[in-house]
Amino acid sequence: MTNYLRLLSSTVFLSVAIASFGAQANTDSPVALQSQSPTGNFLAGQQALNDLNTADAASFFRAAMLADWNNPTLIERAFTAQAANGDIEPAVKTAKRLLELDPKNELARLVIGTVALKDRRYDAAIQDLAPLGTDNFTGITGAVLRAFAYAGVDKAAEGSKSLDAISKNGLEDFLVFYRALMADIAGDQTTALALAKRAYETDPGVAPIVNAYARMLGNAGRFDEAIDVVVRYEALGAQSPLLDGVKKALANHQKPGLFVSTAQEGASEMFHGIAVSLARDGSNDTAVVFLRLARYLDPNSDVVTLVLGQLLDQAGQHDSANTLYDGIAAKSPLKSTAVLRIALNLDATGDRKQALRRLGNIVTSEPQNLDAVSQLGNLQRFDGQYDAAAASYTKAITISGGSRPTDWAFFYQRGIAYERGKHWDKAEPDFLKALTLNPDQPQVLNYLGYTWVDQGTHLDEALQMIQKAVKATPTDGLMVDSLGWAFFKLGRIDDAVATLEKAVQLQPNDPEINDHLGDAYWKAGRKLEAHFQWNIATSVDKEGAVKARVASKLVNGLNTTGAGSAATGITTQ
Repeated sequence: MTNYLRLLSSTVFLSVAIASFGAQANTDSPVALQSQSPTGNFLAGQQALNDLNTADAASFFRAAMLADWNNPTLIERAFTAQAANGDIEPAVKTAKRLLELDPKNELARLVIGTVALKDRRYDAAIQDLAPLGTDNFTGITGAVLRAFAYAGVDKAAEGSKSLDAISKNGLEDFLVFYRALMADIAGDQTTALALAKRAYETDPGVAPIVNAYARMLGNAGRFDEAIDVVVRYEALGAQSPLLDGVKKALANHQKPGLFVSTAQEGASEMFHGIAVSLARDGSNDTAVVFLRLARYLDPNSDVVTLVLGQLLDQAGQHDSANTLYDGIAAKSPLKSTAVLRIALNLDATGDRKQALRRLGNIVTSEPQNLDAVSQLGNLQRFDGQYDAAAASYTKAITISGGSRPTDWAFFYQRGIAYERGKHWDKAEPDFLKALTLNPDQPQVLNYLGYTWVDQGTHLDEALQMIQKAVKATPTDGLMVDSLGWAFFKLGRIDDAVATLEKAVQLQPNDPEINDHLGDAYWKAGRKLEAHFQWNIATSVDKEGAVKARVASKLVNGLNTTGAGSAATGITTQ
């Protein structure tokens, strides 16, 4: 079984004429016109798709494809880019050509089957998906999609039976949730509830499962049990605005309605869940394709839109993500989340002032919005507004209650704001509280331990904390730097040199780490190497603080600076 199949087995989620292709996006993109040869367009398309710049990728690959209509590699790339860009209808036309050249291409069959399901051509979907295998994630996805097609023609039992072929190899835990949705669509409430209960007991912290199970219980009139499912989810420190309306209906003894009511909506949820697994496995381009298919099947799924936008955000495609967020209706329970994402994207693209204004507006209109309050605190902290940030985190702690395991983050972040604002008497208790809630959290262990070392207090305990943090995250250059700097401050110079050399290898272009290693080399009597590291620190410093600090060292070494580098081996974001 592949790594991805192992991932699916453990959890549901842990989201003809050539001229006929003229409907695709950005076909006249100025960027696309920069490359004229098929090879150039292919390479440019590859880079664009790797960057999830799907519009340019579709344009580049289309140009390459039209130049060589018989090249299966170009056709396949064009098809994938079209699907990733949400151009599903053009992607189907390309997929049909691809299957003429490569009849074994399973993703092409999957997209063709998806369009048939969307159009309610259920028998066609069943037939289109039948040739797919069951030994890879595309085939497994196709098998579930085929089962939903059976549900569309009121043959849910037959669809569920068809899943038995792929339930081996430990995949039943993955399938049980979708079996529950199919039964619910078919009106078999008893079977749906039994299956949903199994899915919930396996993954009680997954929002879609909690939502579906709570709705099924509520629709069966078991309101108290349904509310308990939602309350237990919230007790884990999780949040889902979509559950707020469900909880309200349940409290009023109103049936909340089906989680999915059609085969299309069920298949959309399936694509969403598998996309989340793919993204966690690093297959972002395929995850984007699956999310586009999910939106195609259910354009009203704002959850899918947010997950797709998040993937684009992570790839730096903030404008494309914001276009998606803007499309979420004002009445949607997820609109404030979308607006929050837009604000964070404004900050990511350099407009922090506007981002702070947007977040401030959300907090004013929704003072109990925990995400907005905490994100406002983060931006205030990044902006150096430490007192304001601490006040925002205090609001977040008040909203959350401050006792859930996940609340460690608010105390940690407020502790940073207090420490940076020179209120150590308030910062230290927050770090200790964060460790009470999450004793093994590496960031907190590192920050508090490093600060204690720098202050010359609790030295043995501080060193143990940093060593514990490094053990948990041995490839984090900043954490390893903290340990090296702790050795330096404790006078263990040989240990400091060895550890800081490792930190530089892990993160070679960090000016602070190179500066620290220079100081350690100087103390070890390796003065030429110290000057070399200080010069590197100067050359890679883009903000200027390290360059200013190192200037006197390059002239006098540590003979007059005495204290060495500033204590900066901690991450504040």
